[in-house]
Amino acid sequence: MKFGIIRERKNPPDRRVVLSPEACHKVLRKFKKAEIIVESSPIRVFSAAEYEAIGVPVSDNMETCDVLLGVKEVPIAALIPNKKYFFFSHTIKKQPYNRDLLQAILDKNIELYDHEVITDPNGVRLVAFGRYAGIVGAYNGFRAYGLKYNLFTLPKAEELPDQQALIDALKRIPLPHIKILLTGKGRVGNGAKEMLDAMALKKVTVADYLAKDFNEPVYCQTDIAEYNLRKDGVRGNKADFFAHPEEYKSNFFRFAKVTDFYIAGHFYGQGAPYLYTRDDAKHPDFKIRVVADVSCDIDGPIGSTIRPSTVADPIYGYDPETETETDFKKEDAIAVMAVDNLPCELPRDASEGFGEAFVRNVIPAFFNGDKDGVLERAQMTKDGRLTERYAYLQDYVDGKEN
Repeated sequence: MKFGIIRERKNPPDRRVVLSPEACHKVLRKFKKAEIIVESSPIRVFSAAEYEAIGVPVSDNMETCDVLLGVKEVPIAALIPNKKYFFFSHTIKKQPYNRDLLQAILDKNIELYDHEVITDPNGVRLVAFGRYAGIVGAYNGFRAYGLKYNLFTLPKAEELPDQQALIDALKRIPLPHIKILLTGKGRVGNGAKEMLDAMALKKVTVADYLAKDFNEPVYCQTDIAEYNLRKDGVRGNKADFFAHPEEYKSNFFRFAKVTDFYIAGHFYGQGAPYLYTRDDAKHPDFKIRVVADVSCDIDGPIGSTIRPSTVADPIYGYDPETETETDFKKEDAIAVMAVDNLPCELPRDASEGFGEAFVRNVIPAFFNGDKDGVLERAQMTKDGRLTERYAYLQDYVDGKEN
């Protein structure tokens, strides 16, 4: 089995890679029938020399590879027919901007495996960049806080080499006695929590966060049950919420009244209540003035997130009264950090973490007959057709759905 690590060609450029040199070394050591070739790239965070040092050749020819591994969508013109491809296709939710890509994949008889649906039998994702989104998102949020109030200046995350450098920078900032709210306890939320803990910030309970004042900066990490209530008053739980999100209403405003800086790292599902609306943000008791929206659902559960921001220009202001964009340094503006590709800013760490998971959970399936069904669950196309699991995309492919 010959694996090819392809060049990332999508703009803006992405320096991440599925397999780091260390991950490649592990694959070659463990699976004697595996071969790996790396396509040359001017932007990849790992140099050609780093791969060649462990015996992995760098080439411009990917035609001889059986399986091609990428991160972002592959431009249609660069697709090689009759190959197996792994990348984030962003087609599973019928994203209109990638319909042509999925049509081309079918036309070229490509077997597409989407990283987003590489799961265990219970649907739990096995490879993801979420932890690194949380890490960078928390850092960027503090950077936004310092800029809004002219308290301190942090370098951009992309200018620093790794997570430890981000932590070292955060440890030096003079934080006032603010309250920081973090929603979510999954990969994203816990990635952000790593940074708060590394700063030695005090973690407090929901009850204390809501009721007490502190003479130091503190944070509170909350989950679904703490910012949502069942409409009928019955005590809910996480499983019930995921099964029946429409039965719940938001209980978030009690947090908004006491929070200075909010990090949104929660999962948001279709039909779930918004955490806070644009009307909520107009309320005189609404205190939040800095939001790091790591989840970044546009016009969704975070009322002030009206567009994604970019690595180049990561912060914008939201005027609650006019519901429009403004200068984030204005007193009444909410500073919004809503970069939608945060792991790109920590490419080396993110690639190493992703690669470890890919080697552990995916590579073995090529050599054990896919005994756990990992490849089968992630395979979207085969023989020029959608697989049964993804047949729901047929009308989308045919252009019958907008």
